[in-house]
Amino acid sequence: MSFSMTGYGQSSLQFGGYKITFEVKSVNNRYCEVVLRMPRDWTIYEDMLRRQVQAHIKRGRVDVIINREHTEEAELAQVLNRSAVRSYLKSAEQLQEEFGIQGELLLRDILSMPGVMEFKEDTHVSVLDQDFKDILEQGLNQSLEALLEMRAREGGFLAADLGRRLNHLEELHAEMAALAPVVVNEYREKLRQRLSMLSDGTFPFEEHKFGMEIAVFADRCNIDEELTRLYSHFEQCKALLKGSEPAGRKLDFLIQEMNRETNTIGSKCNHLTLVNLTLDMKAELEKIREQAANLE
Repeated sequence: MSFSMTGYGQSSLQFGGYKITFEVKSVNNRYCEVVLRMPRDWTIYEDMLRRQVQAHIKRGRVDVIINREHTEEAELAQVLNRSAVRSYLKSAEQLQEEFGIQGELLLRDILSMPGVMEFKEDTHVSVLDQDFKDILEQGLNQSLEALLEMRAREGGFLAADLGRRLNHLEELHAEMAALAPVVVNEYREKLRQRLSMLSDGTFPFEEHKFGMEIAVFADRCNIDEELTRLYSHFEQCKALLKGSEPAGRKLDFLIQEMNRETNTIGSKCNHLTLVNLTLDMKAELEKIREQAANLE
C-alpha cells in the first residue's frame, strides 16, 4: 500500500483533572523528522513519543502538538495558598519601610498574583508518572491512527494516478518499439532515392558501400537496449506501488533512470515521430516525478 506524506490526526482524553489534546500533522520531507511541542514538565516523555511516531512513519516531517487544560471540575478545586499571601504582604511592608513607597494592596490585587490560588488534585486520586506516560501513549496512538488513515487514503489516489501515467508510458513505449525497425528502412529508401537523384553516370553505384552505410546508421540509431531497460523500470515502478514498503525514494531513482534512457533515445533517433514520442514521454515523466514526490 502506498502512503502519502501529508496527513492530519487529532484526539483528546481526560485524565487526572486535565483535558489533554493531541494534534499530529505531517508534510513532505526527504527524511523522517519529528517535532514535538508539549508542556515543559512532560518533556521527559519526548524520546518515548518520538520513537512511537517513527515506528509508524518512515518519511516526512511530523509535528506533534500536545496541550492540556484543567477541566471545570478541576478549576473548582483551586484553594488559597496562605503562605504565598503572607509572603506578598510581608514584601509590601518591606517596600514601604525601606523605600517609602505608599499605597495599599487590595483584595483583587492579591488574588491576581501568581501562586495565590493553587490547583489541588483530589486527595482520593493518585496520579503517577506512569499513569501519564500510558495516557500520552494512548492519546498519541489514536491521533496517529487518524493521520495514517488520511495518508493511506491520499496515497491510494496518488498510486492510482501514477498507475495510469505508467500505462500511458507503456503505450508510448509500444509505439517506439514498433517504429524503431521502420527508421532504418525509411533511411535506406531515402538514401537510395537521394543517390539516384545525384547520379549522373560519372561515378558508379557500389552496393557494398551503400550496405555498410546503412549498417553503420542502424547501429548508431539502435534503441533496443534503452527500450528494454525502460520496460524493466515500468515493471519495477508498478511493483513498488503495490508493495507494503515506502516507495518514494526508490521511485525517484527509477524516474531519474527513465529520464536518462529517454534522453538517450532522443539523441540516437533520427526520426521526427520518434523525437515527438520522446518529448511526450519526458513530459509524462515530469508529471510522475511531481506526484511521486508526495509518496512516503
